[in-house]
Amino acid sequence: MLQNVIIGQYVSTSSVLHRLDPRSKLLSVFVLVFVIFLANNWIAHSIVVLFAFGMVLLSKVPIPFIYKGLRPILWIVLFTFILHLFLTREGDVIFGFGFFTFYEEGLRQGVSIAIRLITIIMLTSLVTLTTRPIDLTDGLEQLFSPLKKIGLPAHELALMMSISLRFIPTFMQETEKIMKAQMARGVDFTSGPFSERIKALLPLLVPLFISAFNRAEELALAMESRGYRGGIGRTKYRILRWKFQDTLALLCCLGFGLIIILLRFI
Repeated sequence: MLQNVIIGQYVSTSSVLHRLDPRSKLLSVFVLVFVIFLANNWIAHSIVVLFAFGMVLLSKVPIPFIYKGLRPILWIVLFTFILHLFLTREGDVIFGFGFFTFYEEGLRQGVSIAIRLITIIMLTSLVTLTTRPIDLTDGLEQLFSPLKKIGLPAHELALMMSISLRFIPTFMQETEKIMKAQMARGVDFTSGPFSERIKALLPLLVPLFISAFNRAEELALAMESRGYRGGIGRTKYRILRWKFQDTLALLCCLGFGLIIILLRFI
């Protein structure tokens, strides 16, 4: 399951989203995440779902690959849905049998939160799936560059965020290897009471932290040996160029947001 985490991975295909400037993708996904929380009725939620699937098709990333990446969070989405279904006591009763009484507002809020979580994770994952890590770093740095005037280290902050995203799949694979090594030595992660499973996971932390610190040290030594001294005075081999298609993509997202805002008054 850990190998199916798609956040931080890059899939090389020839698509419209791959050819966009990383700055336009970052700005667009920021707008979309904000807009998704404005959807408050079934029409708006349906349009959000169709838009998210449309973006997946435009990216040309295999749908089974994205589905595998969403599987680890489906339990969280299901738990959130059930929580709203049981705890929200507003609106008309749609089902009642003893303690199990479900209300219309609970169903509406549960479905709404589930749609928001899934679509937000899909759209944000598409940014890393369609953008090379180096391009993502350059895009973040240029978006943060106006904050240099207040003393924010834009280059270092962008590099830190990019490295963090890049190493998420690596740490997931490392966790998988450690779990398999401990299972070969008799550790059981899949059976027994829930408290026992949590206790069985605790021994993973020490080797995982040691591996993370070792990788961080190796990366720091590699950067120093190549003469890395921060962003001051550095030139760029790849120059980002904002094109008409980037403006069009951002305008489409803004137009989509305007539609969702207008649907709030229906």
